[in-house]
Amino acid sequence: MAARTVSDLNGVRALVTGGTSGLGRAMAEALALAGAEVVVTSRDRERASDAANGLGAGARGWAMDVREPDAVSSAVDQIYDELGGLDLLVCNAGVGMRTVNPRFLSHPQPFWEVSADGFRNVVDTKIVGTFLVARAVVPRMLSDGGRVVVISMNVETMTRAGFVPYGPSGAAVEALAQVMAADLAATSVRLNVLLPGGATATGMIPDDVSPEVRARLLDPAIMGPPIVWLASPEAADVHGERITATEFEQWRSQRAR
Repeated sequence: MAARTVSDLNGVRALVTGGTSGLGRAMAEALALAGAEVVVTSRDRERASDAANGLGAGARGWAMDVREPDAVSSAVDQIYDELGGLDLLVCNAGVGMRTVNPRFLSHPQPFWEVSADGFRNVVDTKIVGTFLVARAVVPRMLSDGGRVVVISMNVETMTRAGFVPYGPSGAAVEALAQVMAADLAATSVRLNVLLPGGATATGMIPDDVSPEVRARLLDPAIMGPPIVWLASPEAADVHGERITATEFEQWRSQRAR
């Protein structure tokens, strides 16, 4: 395959929730490099602005608390006013296990030791946030078409001991994505699920992990090629797929056959 040029996604307007760090930042960078006009969100306005400044002149940072319906509606209204529309929504916002257990890999805790507030924060950010943002954006895409990509995780992570509530939130998001894809099947909006395929070197990983574990972590940049492809004309008919970034090239080759 020939190398992509920075003009591939010229004219594409993309919103990446939670796009200031980790997987979101990596995807936002890849989209911006490919020529897309990118909006990244964070609960903190300054953090969102700083991240956008690092992505180039075509990027914008927006404050959005994906857990709050009014905040989501207001932010999406403003983004549409600013950009004139959206062609791609990446539902990525989430918080990890560190927020409920800073040493979750070396000292996993059972579900009964997880605080109610910690549980709600993770679930509200990932599953409720995905629902609220998609609910605000997708109806506006129905007339002209659009793409939605929901970011998920390995099935093993969803059911791993000591991973409440992070794992179950991922399972819920996948179920939501399948229902949304079914609801959108007869429309011009395409929805797919994308996951890295393993633990990634992001701020969600505890500081006390061993050098051996850290050496096996995936570079978040692995999410770049599949997210750019999913935003491109090549993926115009791709819908309801679950794509693993580590297997992306193999998956795409098999699909082409």
